[in-house]
Amino acid sequence: MHMHDREEPRRSPRTELPKSPTGIQGLDEVTWGGLPKGRPTLVVGKAGSGKTLLGMEFLIYGALEYGEPGVLVSFEEPVEDLIQNVASLGYDLNDLIAKDLLVIDHVEISRSDIIETGEFDLEALFIRLGYAIDSIGASRIVLDTIESLFSGFTDTTILRAELRRLFFWLKNKGITAVITGESGEGTMTRHGLEEYVSDCVIHLDHRVDEQISTRRLRVVKYRGSVHGTNEYPFLIDEAGISVLPITSTGLAHTVTRERVSSGVGELDAMFEGEGFYRGSTIMVAGTAGTGKTSFGASFVQAACLRGEKCLYFSFEESPDQIVRNMQSIGIDLAPHIESDLLEIQSSRPTMYGLEMHLVMLLKEIRQKQPEVVVIDPLTDLIAIGTTKDVKVMLTRLIDYLKTNRTTALFTHLVHSREEGAPSDLAVSSLIDTLIRLQYVESAGEHNRGLYILKSRGMGHSNQIREYRITDNGIELADAYVGHAGMFMGTARFVQEAKDRAELEARREEIALRQRELERKKRIMEGQIAVLQDEFASYEESLRREIQTEGRRQRSADAEMQAIRRLRMPEDSDDDRRVHLAGRRTEEER
Repeated sequence: MHMHDREEPRRSPRTELPKSPTGIQGLDEVTWGGLPKGRPTLVVGKAGSGKTLLGMEFLIYGALEYGEPGVLVSFEEPVEDLIQNVASLGYDLNDLIAKDLLVIDHVEISRSDIIETGEFDLEALFIRLGYAIDSIGASRIVLDTIESLFSGFTDTTILRAELRRLFFWLKNKGITAVITGESGEGTMTRHGLEEYVSDCVIHLDHRVDEQISTRRLRVVKYRGSVHGTNEYPFLIDEAGISVLPITSTGLAHTVTRERVSSGVGELDAMFEGEGFYRGSTIMVAGTAGTGKTSFGASFVQAACLRGEKCLYFSFEESPDQIVRNMQSIGIDLAPHIESDLLEIQSSRPTMYGLEMHLVMLLKEIRQKQPEVVVIDPLTDLIAIGTTKDVKVMLTRLIDYLKTNRTTALFTHLVHSREEGAPSDLAVSSLIDTLIRLQYVESAGEHNRGLYILKSRGMGHSNQIREYRITDNGIELADAYVGHAGMFMGTARFVQEAKDRAELEARREEIALRQRELERKKRIMEGQIAVLQDEFASYEESLRREIQTEGRRQRSADAEMQAIRRLRMPEDSDDDRRVHLAGRRTEEER
């Protein structure tokens, strides 16, 4: 039998590992469904990385959303402190305790409670855990942080053996456990807990780079399950933990042919008269002062007038400043803010790291569920990250927006006035529609010009259009092109006046030539009338001559006939009478 003739070994049907959802936004996506059900999970990180909060939310969401009571065993913080700390996130742990959905037990490490005399060194802890679990029928437990036990033992060998027994005991009871541990120097944990918890390990990291802090989460291992392997930024705020979800790589976004207005009618006309595709991404790029924010505000106003929710993220101006400035050009955003259709959020880009900005943007978009999002400008993000980092961030953001069919408009400051690269961010490949704003210098003045660099899936104008920011918003002028090229501003007015004068001169010349033509026509018609009269007179004279000549000829013929008959005596009297009768008839004629 040849090697290539061997049959492939048959695989058994694939079974999914049972999981316990954490309820933490984004974490269940990274872990593809949650933590391993009935197994221990190790959460490691340095002090302040969010280990306790992650464990607490695992219990809270389990009780509130999945009906799974839980037990929190704290080896560091007293019960009162834990309840007070979590209350700042809007959760009432006392209420959960009263409803038998949660038990909190503070285990204080003291030498008197730990007897290193044999096999059952942690037996008291086992009894406390068993009672707490059985009292409410708990399905989840958090041990925070169990490494504190090492401070009470002089012989860590005994403790390690007991920890193995503890984790095995929890696993046999079918309890989904979260164990927190401190990161070590060069090791996952200070005391090697990862040796005992081999099912799932999650690492939390809190780093500071150039005075900007960033939190990241990584699933180091997950036995029996696929999972995200990258580092994922996460945010801790008043709502708890939010983890950046996995970015889709399938490019399977659904699209629509529905169009939405840009808010500028003349600009819509440049896109086949219908505007942008809903769910597309638009970038308005231009140098300083070209009106990028004004285009963003026009887009938002049009969406609000359609009754759509909008989120406007500004990295340069406060909400009040944006509202005031836009009112000066006839765009009043205040009523839309009051009606909750529009929310403007302003922050300095240097307040957070790049990934934290992304987490916050996605969190707000998830909560508000807007139809339209504006980010003004993207350029400021370069200050807190490299071009590559910004592109990765935008890829994730655009992927999420497209998945939810959210139409997004980004503004971008172009530092060069050259018509080369439209974006210093090198993200034009991610954008569906790219509009370039620029200054056109001519006749000693600057004027604003606009053109569409690209727009996927639709026809668009290739003209450079002059636009003006007026008291009534943005107005586009029709393209005015002369022999010397395109004219804008004063040069346009001068050229228009010159063209009007030339046109009037041509019209007068044409009118003069038309009058000359009419005069010549009248002369020609007079001459034709004279010639016609002469012709008629000549024709009448000729006709008379012809008639006279005819009579003369007939008379001559009759005379000849009479003469011939007179010369014929043999003719009978009857013939003579006929001849005379014919003669008289001729004479009568």
